[in-house]
Parts: sequence; structure tokens; C-alpha cells
Amino acid sequence: MSLAVITDSSVNLPTEIQGHADVYILDIPVIVEEQPFVEGKNLDVNQFYEKMANSEELLKTSQPNLADLDNLLMELGEQGYTHVIGLFLSSGISGFWANSQFLIEDHAKLKVAFHETKITAAPMGAMVRNVLHWSEQRMSFENILKKLEKQVENTTAYILVDDLNHLVKGGRLSNGSAIWGISYLSNPFYILMLEGKIVVFEKVRTEKKAMKRLVALAEDNREMELSILHTNASEKAEAFKSQLEAQGITVSSVVSLCAVIATHLVEGALVLGLTPKFTK
Repeated sequence: MSLAVITDSSVNLPTEIQGHADVYILDIPVIVEEQPFVEGKNLDVNQFYEKMANSEELLKTSQPNLADLDNLLMELGEQGYTHVIGLFLSSGISGFWANSQFLIEDHAKLKVAFHETKITAAPMGAMVRNVLHWSEQRMSFENILKKLEKQVENTTAYILVDDLNHLVKGGRLSNGSAIWGISYLSNPFYILMLEGKIVVFEKVRTEKKAMKRLVALAEDNREMELSILHTNASEKAEAFKSQLEAQGITVSSVVSLCAVIATHLVEGALVLGLTPKFTK
């Protein structure tokens, strides 16, 4: 079996697999005043936050180009790959995963599975890493998919934000959840949960109490692989890491979320990602 993994640019890949020859990444554009930008190509992170601050319109994101995926599958077959696993941004956030299913039957020479991740960012990157490892261990395609399903079932993320407006206006959080959250406390901080879709998990009156709640969630899940992600809030992220390490909790990575995710969470968000611990 010769396996390729396709993912999208919402992912945070672990350092050890960045640039891996068998990993292919589809671009997700950020739309600024009707103009598409792709981080790392015609947009860097500093430019992104500047554009977000100065734009009179709500920034949006698009989906990866389905034709690019179609062409990539053809190229992978020509390169000698026999199997492909696709790991894309959760279908509760993007319609791309559902659209990708229509291409599978057009590439009958490849064994293709576009697996629902229910997640993004570093937890999705952990899935990519694990699939590569299982393939290197000569595990069968069917067993890889079974192990992947267990990882998806036990992966989640908690998101700390102080503003739901972008999520609601961008359609990533239901109006019902937002109204329920806003009506409870004046100027609260929100802990959201991403587990397929984004929902309000808890509301907390102060950021200090919200941080204590995130620490408690990490303590309850210390046997998991923990990642900390943020949107231009590195000091807050490092302080959170120090709090966890003081409790004897290991953090696998602290990374900045890409522009695609930051478009909806806006600046200052903090994320705790949880995925089953990986052992080689």
C-alpha cells in the first residue's frame, strides 16, 4: 500500500511531519472585501490581523477548490499512490467534507476515504501524524480507518472567546446558542466546545475564572494529548501553559491558529485541544 494524506490549510501539523512527502495540503482562502488571500502565499499573519482590524466588512472564508482536489487525486494516481485518506475541517464548520464525497467514485483506481474529523487545527494535525505512523507500521487501510474513527470519537477542543459576533454572523455558531449565551450574563467570557460543530459550553463572568475553568478541564483530561492554540495571543497562551505545567500537566504544543480559523474566532481567542495520546 502506498498511502497519501490530504488535508487543508486550517491544520496545524506537528513539527515532525511538516514537509512530509506523503502529505498534501489544500488552500482555504480568506476573503477580505471580496478579494481572496491565502496565508503563506499572498498573506502573512501580521497582514491578516491588520486587514481584520481595518476592514469595514466582515472577513469571510471560502472552501478549498473542489477542482484542485480532483486534479490532486489524478496526480496521486499517476505518481503511484494506491490509497488516499482525506482529513478536512469539520463538516459542522465547512461544507467541503460533504462536497468531497462526490469525487470518490470518479477515482476508482484509488482506494479513497475522506474521513470526517469533527475538528481542525492541532488535533487534526495529530490525526494526520497518526495515519502516517500507522501506514509506516504496515497496518491495513481498513485498520487505519478503524483506529482513526476511535481518535475522532475522543477528540475535542474548548475555545475561550469574549465575543460571539463573528461566529454568529459567519454562520459558525447558531443564533439560538448565541442568544442563550448573551442573555445569561452581561459581558461574559464564553467557553465554546468544538466537537463536530461549535456550541456554547459555559459562560463565565471574568477571564480569570474562565482560565481557571480551562485549567480544570485540562486536569480532568491530563491523560490526553493537550495542545494550546491562540489567535495572536501568545502571552496568554504561554501563561496558560505555565499554569498547566505547574499542575504537572504536559502540553504537547503551543501554536498560533491560522488566518482561516482566526477569521471566525477573532483576535485574542485561546483554545485547548484534546486528542488521544499518541505512542509510537
